Amino acid sequence: MRKVYVDNNATTRVAPEVVEEMLPFFSQDYGNPSSIHFFGGKVAQKMAEAREKVAALLGAEPTEIIFTSCGTESDNAAIFSALENYPNKKQIVTTNVEHHAILNFCKYLKEKGYLVTELSVDQDGQIDLDELRDSITDDTAIVSIMYANNETGVIFPIDEIEKIVKEKGVLFHTDAVQAVGKVPIDLSKRNIDMLSLSGHKLHAPKGIGVLYIKKGTKFSPFIIGGEQEFGKRGGTENVPYIIGLGKACEIASKDLEKEITRIKAMRDRLEKELTEKIPDIVINGGRSNRLPNTLNIGFKYVEGEAILLHLSNVGIAVSTGSACSSGSEEPSHVLKAMGVPASAIHGSIRFSLSRYNNEEDIDYIIEKLPPIIEKLREISPFSKTTMINTK
Repeated sequence: MRKVYVDNNATTRVAPEVVEEMLPFFSQDYGNPSSIHFFGGKVAQKMAEAREKVAALLGAEPTEIIFTSCGTESDNAAIFSALENYPNKKQIVTTNVEHHAILNFCKYLKEKGYLVTELSVDQDGQIDLDELRDSITDDTAIVSIMYANNETGVIFPIDEIEKIVKEKGVLFHTDAVQAVGKVPIDLSKRNIDMLSLSGHKLHAPKGIGVLYIKKGTKFSPFIIGGEQEFGKRGGTENVPYIIGLGKACEIASKDLEKEITRIKAMRDRLEKELTEKIPDIVINGGRSNRLPNTLNIGFKYVEGEAILLHLSNVGIAVSTGSACSSGSEEPSHVLKAMGVPASAIHGSIRFSLSRYNNEEDIDYIIEKLPPIIEKLREISPFSKTTMINTK
């Protein structure tokens, strides 16, 4: 049975070159980079090279790159720092389609007395820029809006957003976990104060992330300890994973435009063929600018979990949404916010491709999925009449 992995927004395969680059730092090059002897010095040098590679992918300076444990830590640290540095400001502005790393931290902050303003999105998954402008007040400590949505792939108008935020004189953070390595980002030409990324979304291991902090931005560390990471994140560095992330960023930098073109062509072909072969479907976020690798389809009158299991049985790995909310019986908060109809929201599936997918994978999905949907609709308790009555 062929195995096709198209759940890369959840996590990616670690590139073989990345594994090879990491291996020596588990055994022979095991020094602590903070040590001044030759064991530590060699490791510190390799870590500096990795930092340069991450910076190069982002168009940043190496001193602006702070290594963290993951995207969630980076997100939390950015908001925490803003509130620490501006203690008289009690408002955070974000959106209602953010990753739970932002939404759940903001929920926690609300319980502590902070004001959280969640901007709404339209049916295409986009915010109203006038609502953003009107929501920022003298009490706003930070605006945190994701670069691209993890479920739909919808890319937010970061140019316009950062312009509005900076006109108001407020800090701007973006969760770019899904965007880095998939679309070009040049922070030297942007006015973004802080940006989060996660290694396991671009073929590095799980357990390593980055918080970019623009030079001159006031920052208070979220994890307090030693003077690692320029005093901005305490704790002994996760050296092998930092080295791996550096290599992954180097790989992404070399052929980014070529891979964008190739992957987008496969994504568009998959969308076109499924649209032609399967009736009653909705492309969630399809009218917006999207990540080149992401396709979220709502199959009306069937359950997404059933689709997922049937696809898994034929060797195709997909997702019903964010991996961080798997197991929840609640429909996607992103699709609910977009107003996806009840007939389609429970049957929405996300396909997310990577550099390791090929045309044969797309052929296989196109072959296997239409009969699965047809079969599930035949046995589904969710008839058209039932779904219409539950809107």
